[in-house]
Amino acid sequence: MGKIVIFILIFFIPLNSCSKKEEKISIIEEKDIELQMIAAYKDALKELEAGDGLYAAKKFNEAEILYPQSEWAPRSLLMAAYSLYAGSYYYEAISELERYIKTYPNSKNISYAHFLLAMCYYESIVDEKKDMMSLLNAQKQFNFILETYPDTDFAMDAKFKLGLITDVLASKEMYIGRYYIQKEKWIPAINRFKNVINKYGTTIFAEEALHRLVEIHYKIGLINESEKYASLLGYNYQSSEWYAKSYKVFNKEYNIQLKKNKKKNKKFLRKRLKKLFKK
Repeated sequence: MGKIVIFILIFFIPLNSCSKKEEKISIIEEKDIELQMIAAYKDALKELEAGDGLYAAKKFNEAEILYPQSEWAPRSLLMAAYSLYAGSYYYEAISELERYIKTYPNSKNISYAHFLLAMCYYESIVDEKKDMMSLLNAQKQFNFILETYPDTDFAMDAKFKLGLITDVLASKEMYIGRYYIQKEKWIPAINRFKNVINKYGTTIFAEEALHRLVEIHYKIGLINESEKYASLLGYNYQSSEWYAKSYKVFNKEYNIQLKKNKKKNKKFLRKRLKKLFKK
């Protein structure tokens, strides 16, 4: 019995000793990794301050990979996304932000991540006449911020950006509508200008859109429709230049009719004059 106890003690003492050594090694390695991560993070900050957003993002990603279990991992990923945004690498930044939102949905910085994502879409608009997807994505993302984080500073800025996006979308509709007028494609043109009235009625383009509807309907002979839009334009924008132009559309016809009436009157007077001299 005594031999068995001694054997058990001999067997377990080295194991316990090995366990402590492994724990110490693990702690040392963890501290070493943490130091490496902090070093990578600091290097990334220096590169960001120096203006090299792409290299800064790589260093932030390195910090994230070195210590993925720590609180520094989400911070590093968000900083990587910002670095790419700062360097105008918008599509790469969007990819990183989508990964952040998916991986850390409960992060305290999640509202900032969504706002930065919206800004990436907004800043990536190169030509609003061609690039609709970035515009619509930015609009969708800013609307999400307004609905989800209404009491933040991000919501205030999102509201302002949405106003600018709306103006751009309206201007695009006007651009296409004018193009259809040049090609004398009246129905597509009408549809574009109606879109401006229905979707972007608060923009500065609403007045011109109404005038174009007056102009086109008059041109294709739909006088009642033309008058309807002229009345709407006059009711809302009576002092505008577009109302004055719409008035001229109808006034032109009035002048033609007036000239015809004058000719008739002259003929009538001439006839009457001839009759007088015959007497």
